[in-house]
Amino acid sequence: MTPTLDDRITGSLLGAAVGDALGGPVEGYTPEQIAERHGGRVTGVVGPWNGDSWRTARPIAPYHKGDGHVTDDTLMTHALIRVYERVRDHLDAYAVADHLVPELMGTPVWIPELEAEALPLQRIFLAEKWIVARLHYGHHDPREAGTGNIVNCGAAMYMAPVGLVNAADPRGAYAEAIDVAGAHQSSYGREAAGVFAAAVAAACVPGAGPRTVVDTVLGLAKDGTRAAIEAVAEVADRHRDFESALVPLRKAVAPYDSVGPDYRNPGLGARRPSRLHSIEELPIALGMLLVGEGDYRRTVLGAVNYGRDCDSIATMAGAIAGALHGEAAVPADWAKRVAEASRLDLHAPARSLTAVAHEVFARDTARRRAHESARAALKDPSR
Repeated sequence: MTPTLDDRITGSLLGAAVGDALGGPVEGYTPEQIAERHGGRVTGVVGPWNGDSWRTARPIAPYHKGDGHVTDDTLMTHALIRVYERVRDHLDAYAVADHLVPELMGTPVWIPELEAEALPLQRIFLAEKWIVARLHYGHHDPREAGTGNIVNCGAAMYMAPVGLVNAADPRGAYAEAIDVAGAHQSSYGREAAGVFAAAVAAACVPGAGPRTVVDTVLGLAKDGTRAAIEAVAEVADRHRDFESALVPLRKAVAPYDSVGPDYRNPGLGARRPSRLHSIEELPIALGMLLVGEGDYRRTVLGAVNYGRDCDSIATMAGAIAGALHGEAAVPADWAKRVAEASRLDLHAPARSLTAVAHEVFARDTARRRAHESARAALKDPSR
């Protein structure tokens, strides 16, 4: 049975959160390191990489990653949903300044990785703190505030709600996400935000599949982002098991990824604006979607075991696979474990965004009819 819009929104947001939680504890490592640490491939929720020493093992990021805890990807996604709840219409860069920044600075939430209620600002990383510094303290034009930030997947990782509000309208999702992300990112980081939102919207088209999603976003993506997706998709088409695809996919995206082979020790040219480069996370998420043939479990586990920035890769892959198939596609035991461990109602944001999406669809219909009427009058002024 074809999933309804409500089901797709739930599946996408639940799928993103679960993917995030599965990828968090192995983020930053290689597939080989992950297999050695866990005695094989990760097949579900695992504990912290450093066990009970997670608090002190990495002082710059003393977060309890693992045990089913969602990370900043999900915190930012839920914050953006709360912005949609307030605006109840399409968003732009000014919505980031007027609503998202106050959310990050003034609304405490439960943060699983800190095991405490705190401001989201106290958990998000430096590239996301940028929007607070630039918009709240620097008073920059929201449409240009992302310029100067390091170019990464920070804006793309939470753009699934934009795709869902624009469900079945990839071009509209792309345009809205490009506008919103202008407050946060520039260059290929901003481009990835638009393309990811478009992928989620494309996944909501009845009858869509992994290949139609990829083909749709290739019609929208620009510059290095388009080239990277093409290269990864060409390789992914030759694999139906993520184990055999891990190394070939990395080789395919490597020429476009500025971070380099050592994820934790990037070179001086990393994350700088360029029309030739792409973030790694989005092309790999789309590649794993093809390898996994849209199956949620296969797609997300491929993303998780890829390593590197795999919480964000699995967040994106999970959001797209969930939008394709609805909530039933997301393993219920994983979803229950993540919700309980993170102490979050993962269905509540979906219910909120669903209500907003229906309101926006109604407004879009009225706007479209008014436009059609005006165009008809322009063609025939006597009407």
